[in-house]
Amino acid sequence: MKTIAKGIGLLILIPMVTLMTAWGVLAIYWSDIPGDLLRAVLSGGFGLGIALAFLCLPNRGRTLIGFLLVFAGVAVWWMSIPASNDRPWQRDVAVLPFADVAGDIVTLHNIRNLNYRTETDFDVRYYDKTFDLSRLDAVDLIGVYWMGDAIAHMMISFGFQGNEFVTFSIETRKEVGKGYSTIKGFFKQYELIFIAGDERDLIRVRTDYRNPTEDVYLYRTRMPPETARKFFMEYVRQINSMKEHPEWYNTATSNCTVDIIRLIREYGGKAGYNWKVLFSGYTPLYAYELGALDTRIPFEELRKLSYINPKARDIGNDPEFSRKIREGLPLVQSNSNQ
Repeated sequence: MKTIAKGIGLLILIPMVTLMTAWGVLAIYWSDIPGDLLRAVLSGGFGLGIALAFLCLPNRGRTLIGFLLVFAGVAVWWMSIPASNDRPWQRDVAVLPFADVAGDIVTLHNIRNLNYRTETDFDVRYYDKTFDLSRLDAVDLIGVYWMGDAIAHMMISFGFQGNEFVTFSIETRKEVGKGYSTIKGFFKQYELIFIAGDERDLIRVRTDYRNPTEDVYLYRTRMPPETARKFFMEYVRQINSMKEHPEWYNTATSNCTVDIIRLIREYGGKAGYNWKVLFSGYTPLYAYELGALDTRIPFEELRKLSYINPKARDIGNDPEFSRKIREGLPLVQSNSNQ
């Protein structure tokens, strides 16, 4: 029995130590330590040192304790690396939004509305707009797909009596010359940005200008006005906080779906974390199961009706884009339980 227990312990410890060591190597290499060579030497030294310790030192118990202490030190150091708002940002994420609030009147500054010729060739344009919370009566969920059904980018759009709209898109704030990597997204390689955007920008860049184009679905939700205002104000508080206190993006824990759920929970909403949030492409289905979408028709039929690519291309840069893109989309009375 002792031999069996020891074998089971090794089966657990070996993968655990291997994964923790791999995390430490990548955390050091993709850190803020200056110099590629120095990071490579330190990360390689960490991994090699751990391997040699377990292979060469006779007392495995003490070696394990020593490893845990060293790993804890690396983890504490890594967690202390601060995010920054002062980097050479790519032009589409260089400007942060923020808001002024006076009672029900909210003025959003730096609403993005880039004028695209291609995805990477555009004129930078921002504007300020004042919204009256007493007129906020619609919240829409926008899902963007580019690699199958399981993975998608989620955005939230707020409507004010059918003629004023603003969309929030939670994205990586990339520096000049940096592309996106899912693996690097676990290791503080990107700051987080909550873009406040015009739908002619945030939707059309995906339906018209990316190559290949992405599939965009716009779902009208059943969120009642009083809840919509709470939700909107959570976004306002978030963007104002991040203007002074930048935050890190994380592939698993702080991204376009997890942070939406977090904001909903902040105002007391009933959305929770589950596998449909982890596999973000199923978030609209999760919203449907919660009763937040139009449940009078099967979800697959609702999904087909909510596909807006052809309509977006036809409408183009029309100033009435947001109103026209919603014509014909299913909409039911709000649910006071949302």
